[in-house]
Amino acid sequence: MKTPFLSMICLFFLMVSCNQQKESTVPVTVTVPTKKITESDISKLKFLEYGLDTKTEKEIQSWEKYKELEDITAKLKKGDLTFFKDNSEAIKTFLKDFKEKIPDTLNTPSVAARIIALETKLYKLESASNLSTTTKEELRVTIKEFLESLSNLNLQMNKKLEKDSQDIQIP
Repeated sequence: MKTPFLSMICLFFLMVSCNQQKESTVPVTVTVPTKKITESDISKLKFLEYGLDTKTEKEIQSWEKYKELEDITAKLKKGDLTFFKDNSEAIKTFLKDFKEKIPDTLNTPSVAARIIALETKLYKLESASNLSTTTKEELRVTIKEFLESLSNLNLQMNKKLEKDSQDIQIP
């Protein structure tokens, strides 16, 4: 009679002690790398930036969307990515209007190709700035690509108007 009684008591203590879990309070620190881009980060980017000629500036005076793009770019160079944060509808509308309201003298296939490249880089920048997994370096590279595409658009518009202003006479 003692053996079954002792086995029952042992089994009871075993069951009760198995359900008790010791909690450990070890602090876990997770370091999340920041992807905050600053003005100094952007100023360190190395690329060839073309400005607009006076002829080109006169030609695009009425092109409001280009002026808006310059404002967006100026904010971007200061590290302000708010235009790209969860703003996909506004970006689509902006790009649609940007392409539709291009001045007729600049509406050529070569300029249109640069606008398409700019559009691609703008969408890529929007995606990169909205992803939580994007690293700071990836974001810097994407910003550099966007700025290069804008510079290439400026260069192409300058070249187009320069070529149009040449008066070549055939003998």
